Amino acid sequence: MQKNIVNFIGCDAGYDEADVVIFGAPFDSTTSFRPGTRFAGAAIRGDSYGLEIYSPYQDKELTEGRVYDLGDLELAIGSSERVLGQIEECAAGIFADGKLPFMIGGEHLVTLGSVRAAVKKYPDMHILHFDAHTDLREDYLGVELSHACVIRRCWELVGDGRIHQFGIRSGEKYEFDWAKSGHTDFHPFSLEGLGEVLAELGDVPVYFTVDLDVMDPSVFPGTGTPEPGGVDFLTAMRAVTEVCEKVNLIGCDVNELCPPCDPTGASTAAACKIIREMLIAVVNRDRKP
Repeated sequence: MQKNIVNFIGCDAGYDEADVVIFGAPFDSTTSFRPGTRFAGAAIRGDSYGLEIYSPYQDKELTEGRVYDLGDLELAIGSSERVLGQIEECAAGIFADGKLPFMIGGEHLVTLGSVRAAVKKYPDMHILHFDAHTDLREDYLGVELSHACVIRRCWELVGDGRIHQFGIRSGEKYEFDWAKSGHTDFHPFSLEGLGEVLAELGDVPVYFTVDLDVMDPSVFPGTGTPEPGGVDFLTAMRAVTEVCEKVNLIGCDVNELCPPCDPTGASTAAACKIIREMLIAVVNRDRKP
């Protein structure tokens, strides 16, 4: 008899030996439209068993590396600040043990907890951000800890020119104007220019946050705030792989899958494959100091 443990397929290394640690952040209390992202981690782990551990795109296998899946955190649903503290504590412990935290959200606010831990260890870090939305509001309906404000809160930690945004196609006018004024490195509507930014980043520590609604809802309808005009699946998959291969990645997250919004399961399947390609790229690269 074996323990009944559901993890992301191929991610069954022990914690001590692992280079990458997956953990889930099942939180969606500030979701502004369609809730349900708290169920993403469980859905992704379950559906990952429909995948192979081999990537024909990279000609590599996930089990060539060592990944530990911690499972979903037991979060204090209803208290955003308490939840962010729990996420920060978890990510900080992973950083302290010399491992790379890979968080599965949850709504996008969960990124702030992981970034708070990352910036304490890597004060010169940059953030690479794929998304349909700016997430740069000062507040949303008077609430500063909202998924609509998460990148603005991250900017308060890292400052001007250290957040690189791609795929953005929705937000208020003042958010676009604020980003374009130099507060962020702003690349709206597509992932064009990504290669040049990766080359410029060099060995700088990079935290990578992927809001899956960067993809068009025609291929990824299972998200809380679908926004037409996004990239196709292959473009997104190749881009996240390139990031994980080329930058000095110190942490990352994938968020905003809402399984109840897509009962076909197609969006969950897409999320699983994005995560598999990211993990394979991370564990098979030459780790930078």
